[in-house]
Amino acid sequence: MTAVRLADEAATAALGRAVAAMLAPGEAVCLSGPLGAGKSTLARALIRALTRPDEDVPSPTFTLVQFYEGAAFPVAHFDLYRLTDPDEAYEIGLDEALEDGAAIIEWPQRLQGRLPSARLDIDIALDGDARRAVIIPHGALEGRKLEF
Repeated sequence: MTAVRLADEAATAALGRAVAAMLAPGEAVCLSGPLGAGKSTLARALIRALTRPDEDVPSPTFTLVQFYEGAAFPVAHFDLYRLTDPDEAYEIGLDEALEDGAAIIEWPQRLQGRLPSARLDIDIALDGDARRAVIIPHGALEGRKLEF
């Protein structure tokens, strides 16, 4: 487990880029935290690091998932906030996304414990004017160094 203080949006984006550098196909990044904590900011920076700096990265709140073609592998961005059943995430392509690429999952608690085994859990909490991110690696991500 690692805890980092994110002083501003630039620090959150830097964490997203650092996570992107250690991510491989078959792995997921699970982003938890209250509304407004910075999950989408982190996801946007991560996706842009894997694709291109000017990639249009809309929030998938209404579409539930957005797919991107990364330089090295595809990446899917899931927002599970509106799901009521964990099976819905798999119906919209979570398993398939992890077969060839990586997945970023906002609101992973909607999966009710059915999380990918190779994942990086990042819980972002409000900390005054800043944020605090607690990062816990699982499976294949354990032991990898996060350069942040």
